Amino acid sequence: MLITSIVGARPQFIKAAMVSSVLKKKKIPERMIHTGQHYNFKMSKIFFEELGLPEPAVNLNVGSGSHGTQTAEALRKIESELLSHPPDAVIVYGDTNSTLAGALAAAKLNIPIFHVEAGLRSCNQAMPEEINRIAADRLSSLLFVPTQTALFNLKKEGITKNVHLTGDVMYDSLLHFSRIAEKRSYIMKKLRLNPKDYQLLTLHRPSNVDNPHQLKKILGLIQDTANIKTIFPVHPRTEKILKPIKKQFKSTICFIPPVGYFDMLMLQKHAFRILTDSGGIQKEAYLQKVPCITIRTETEWIETTKNGWNRIVGKKIENLKTLLKAEKRPGAWKAFYGSGKASFKIADIIFKWLRKNKTRYTKSS
Repeated sequence: MLITSIVGARPQFIKAAMVSSVLKKKKIPERMIHTGQHYNFKMSKIFFEELGLPEPAVNLNVGSGSHGTQTAEALRKIESELLSHPPDAVIVYGDTNSTLAGALAAAKLNIPIFHVEAGLRSCNQAMPEEINRIAADRLSSLLFVPTQTALFNLKKEGITKNVHLTGDVMYDSLLHFSRIAEKRSYIMKKLRLNPKDYQLLTLHRPSNVDNPHQLKKILGLIQDTANIKTIFPVHPRTEKILKPIKKQFKSTICFIPPVGYFDMLMLQKHAFRILTDSGGIQKEAYLQKVPCITIRTETEWIETTKNGWNRIVGKKIENLKTLLKAEKRPGAWKAFYGSGKASFKIADIIFKWLRKNKTRYTKSS
């Protein structure tokens, strides 16, 4: 019996940490493949260290590149690993290029696929992540969905078999690691921040950061409108674009290097509000009861928009100015993401599935 887990980016390390720990308790052998999609230390290795994840069996060092290049390189290398160390099933997480490459490699070898965080939809197929989600869901033997909305999305697409509503693994992680982060993180002291006297900004999507004009516009709107300090941990892909214009915004925006998971949890928890284009951080903001503005045209986490906790900028970036000026605080908070036991439910379902399906996969000819 062997499970291969495929990870490659920050959100996947966090989710895998929780599921892997429970698989270990159930004595289910696991081999982890790191695609190397996130290769910067702050985006990768530090997460393994903080989260207590064992070193991956292999790092494929895929690195950056266009979506097609990155996916193809990961697919080629993952296939080789699966042939060299054949598992009984493959676990993929979320919606990155590593997710798609892992699902495709396993599917072409007739290896069962388990998709954690299945059923999310932004209904925007211009987003590469949306294509990755849809393809992974179509190929999976077990689909673990975090919310009722995700369950409904799959049902609309005719996917009803082996779909399990488990709650959200990220909630498990936040509950577990936030207590540790309180003791180990010194980021608030290091940056001389007091709770609620700053807002947190994260940007990484190509639509926001690859176009210097768009990035400059976003930062300009924040600087001109917000009457509060902005902390901006700069994603590696953003640094190159940002460098020529950074000096224009240093008076009100504090640019810092990427931070680890513990520091990010503390920056999120104590922020007055969060501005982001990240799906995971939208959700982490909601789970920590911090108001959020999403600098995108849509969200796959529509539950976060209930009662004003998460407001979407939409198609006109100028809407950001209006949202920043609005003083209205969110309404009632509801628990949409389960009870914090998703990883236990997922591991239990996997254990039962493996016992029922004892035959190792048959290689395609």
